[in-house]
Amino acid sequence: MKDNIITKSAELFLTLGFKSVTMDDIANELGISKKTIYQHFDNKTKLVESVTFSLFENICEGIDCIYASSNNPIEELYDIKMFVMKYLKNERTSPQYQLKKYYPKIFQALKVKQFDKMHGSVKESLQKGIDTQLFRSNIDVEFISRMYFNGMTGIKDETIFPKDQFTTEYLIESYLEYHLRAIVTNKGLKTLNQFILQNQSTI
Repeated sequence: MKDNIITKSAELFLTLGFKSVTMDDIANELGISKKTIYQHFDNKTKLVESVTFSLFENICEGIDCIYASSNNPIEELYDIKMFVMKYLKNERTSPQYQLKKYYPKIFQALKVKQFDKMHGSVKESLQKGIDTQLFRSNIDVEFISRMYFNGMTGIKDETIFPKDQFTTEYLIESYLEYHLRAIVTNKGLKTLNQFILQNQSTI
């Protein structure tokens, strides 16, 4: 039952937002009493925490599969973007923004986990790009991996990039291209341009 509650809550939170969904809403959707939810979670904050880290772990598993099967580090970044956006329902409710606003402690804990995961994965991806001569050999892998994380989290700040001016997909695709063009070789640039021409959204 606990897993069912987490799954349904995640669906509702991502569709309607962390703030909007009540414990009554979740109970009604599951056809159970609110008391049953409280047998597994002391309060809504505890439920939000469990849902947040469950989503994070599921996304990490998907990202690991993409890294393991990707053709090259340029395509894998775009494949990860598509996977995450689909999983988070195109971030219609700005889940990270809502976490930061209404559940700041959970947001900070998530950010630490995200950095640990992304930092390691991006370093491996950058090295793969260097080894395959898609990325310049003189880039500072440690620095670039941290800048990449900072940029990807920064573009989700709605005070700087308001939703009524920038769509999530536009921001991510623009940032990925900005990031990659700064580090690719001539060989990598050809791969990047070809991939964008064939796959990137019309934005």
